[in-house]
Amino acid sequence: MPILADLVQVVIGVDTHKHTHTAAVVVAATGGVLAGRTVPTTPAGYQALLRLARQHPGPRVWAIESTGGYGAGLTRLLADSGEWVVELDRPTRPARRGGAKSDPIDAVRAAREALSRPQLAQPRAGGQRAALGVLLAARRSAVAASTCAQRQLHALVVAAPERLRARLRGCSTRQLITACARLRGHPSWELECRTTAVVLAALARRVIALDAEARTHQQAIMAIVRGWRPDLLAELGVGPIVAATVLGAWSHPGRCRSDAAFAMLGGAAPIPASSGQTVRHRLNRCGDRQLNRALHTVALVRLLRDLTTQAYAARRRAQGKTDPEIRRCLKRYIARQLYRLLEAGPPLDTA
Repeated sequence: MPILADLVQVVIGVDTHKHTHTAAVVVAATGGVLAGRTVPTTPAGYQALLRLARQHPGPRVWAIESTGGYGAGLTRLLADSGEWVVELDRPTRPARRGGAKSDPIDAVRAAREALSRPQLAQPRAGGQRAALGVLLAARRSAVAASTCAQRQLHALVVAAPERLRARLRGCSTRQLITACARLRGHPSWELECRTTAVVLAALARRVIALDAEARTHQQAIMAIVRGWRPDLLAELGVGPIVAATVLGAWSHPGRCRSDAAFAMLGGAAPIPASSGQTVRHRLNRCGDRQLNRALHTVALVRLLRDLTTQAYAARRRAQGKTDPEIRRCLKRYIARQLYRLLEAGPPLDTA
């Protein structure tokens, strides 16, 4: 595989922030700095960086930090302009405490790090993938807030005056939410009891509203997944949330160079940690944790419902594997299966 320095003449490294972007134009062959500039994160600022790059003729590539976050606007403009963009995480900085640090220095580091890497990451696609990411984030927030409110509801009921506890004792969570939403403070009640009733009702109504919001987001997610990759939903254990998470991480064909890279992205590939005559692997706690959670969900469902998976688990237990080790093996297999399905493309409609 040719190295990046053989393909381009200049690399434009960009250190991205919320209000400003700093770019550095670096010679690919030597790593020398030709130019640099800091611009605001506006369309005019992005155009200024593009003009800066065009002052240096020849093939070029942009190395941008956080193409899905602070650098999203610049990445979209460059993609529309036909520019080659690669994504970087934060460049490695000196370990010593006195290491130099500034936006121009970080921009140069981004360019030089792109030149040193054997594999370069492509930015994630927009469109359907970006829409799924927004919906997943909103649904995740609604579910987390609902869970927090439900915990508060249970905690307040435990310490509530007996007049209220007697009405709510023995209720399941759903029953508790329904009962609390109907509570009304009576004027004859003491202040503590009346205030507690009002707060319990407010919390219960908040839970109901958040659950409705989460369902609305899930329906929108289902509509996008069905229109984009309905074949994913046919896989055992893959529902709309899992499918959307997998699609968001995968993004588009070719972004992950192999199923091993996709598994590493999801933290499902064990890390070799062998030394001498000792052969072992270390648990991978890195990668996209939402993707790892999606793979874990599929593995749990298949262990419960799929006879082939259950037979595999039984065979591995007989070999001395523990249940967590078996689940990790399954997650690696599921990552390979889903990756190959995604890369193959949606099935042709022959109807």
